[in-house]
Amino acid sequence: MSKEENFLRSFKMKMLNWANRFNIFCFLDNNNYSFDDPSFECIVGVGCVRSYQFTGEHDLKNLQHFYDINASWLFGHLGYNALGNSYSKKQRKNDGFSDGFFFEPEIIIKLSVGKIEVLKSIKSEREILAEIEAIEIPYSKKITALTNKFTINRKQYIKTVEKLKEHIKRGDCYEVNFCQKFSAENTLLNPIEVYNKLTELSPAPLGALYKFNDNYCICASPERFLQKKGLQIISQPIKGTTKRDIDPEKDNTNKKHLTSSTKEKSENVMVVDLVRNDMSMVCEKGSVKVKELFGVYSFPQVHQMISTVEGKLEAGRQLTEAIEACFPMGSMTGAPKMRVIELIEEYEFSQRGLFSGSIGYITPEGDFDFNVVIRSIFYNTKNKEVSFFAGSGITFYSDPEEEYEECMLKANTMMKILTM
Repeated sequence: MSKEENFLRSFKMKMLNWANRFNIFCFLDNNNYSFDDPSFECIVGVGCVRSYQFTGEHDLKNLQHFYDINASWLFGHLGYNALGNSYSKKQRKNDGFSDGFFFEPEIIIKLSVGKIEVLKSIKSEREILAEIEAIEIPYSKKITALTNKFTINRKQYIKTVEKLKEHIKRGDCYEVNFCQKFSAENTLLNPIEVYNKLTELSPAPLGALYKFNDNYCICASPERFLQKKGLQIISQPIKGTTKRDIDPEKDNTNKKHLTSSTKEKSENVMVVDLVRNDMSMVCEKGSVKVKELFGVYSFPQVHQMISTVEGKLEAGRQLTEAIEACFPMGSMTGAPKMRVIELIEEYEFSQRGLFSGSIGYITPEGDFDFNVVIRSIFYNTKNKEVSFFAGSGITFYSDPEEEYEECMLKANTMMKILTM
């Protein structure tokens, strides 16, 4: 690790502990990934000048109005059910994060290569940086009483996958993303330390540490939901995963498996088609294109199949219209979207909440960037509950036993983070 990388790592930790003094902060981190040519290494918004919390009534239109009153930086989240009135008739339980929340920060700090900038603050940049440098990183809080709770057991999981496959065979859908929740009570942990462990083990280009009052989302997401730059919008759905191996030959074999797997490619192309259809509702005719299909990218723990879809927004379209057309993301629902959302609601045993929603920002110029909230740990400091989700995409080719094993493999990875 270079001297500059060491400094950046140390400053990030101090900055996070400084940000944690506020009731609300949103830290977004690309973890040194440069394949997307990021404009910064990380950015954090802390404190709250004004905010908009979703109520279930015309929320995206209200968010657009809230933004238009004073076009400024907004940070926040969209829960999985952010567009609940459009998709669900069931009463949804608030999981602590709410269905959606956006805030204009008091202070915004951006870290780029060799550069630290305070983009907004009532204090001087020198004062803010001095406050951060003076922070003493607290002693580690060990995780206590971590006992895992499954929402469903192996038998229930396999039975549910079999039922979903029956829907696929009947032609109700082509692919459905099925998830389950894992949780533990009476826990004590330091969210910043857990985030650091998570990004050490599994650094990702769309990571986030998000504090919303008593709730934390500790996120190592590799997936982009939607990005807007000018009139261009980009989505990068992920479907297709295989594990890494310390043996280079085996690792290369695993990587090649993605491009030859009928199941993985069928899942990926279905999601790509869904994203293209969503984008076409708000983009200029003929502008929606697949920039990259079946791209395989390597991360420390897994190889991923990532496709990139882009389009040009029609003139006059508002930023929230692009979000509404594409949310929730197809990679976390399935196809066709409307029907699988109904099936997810019918067959999943827990509310998703912020999981498979999105965290991101909107700029004063009307651009935005939002991730997909996966590979995330949720912690509530008030009731001392820690939780996470794991699941997989169910298709015609799915073997229920193998799907259960894949789900448990993902769950064990998260448990490893919580017991390091």
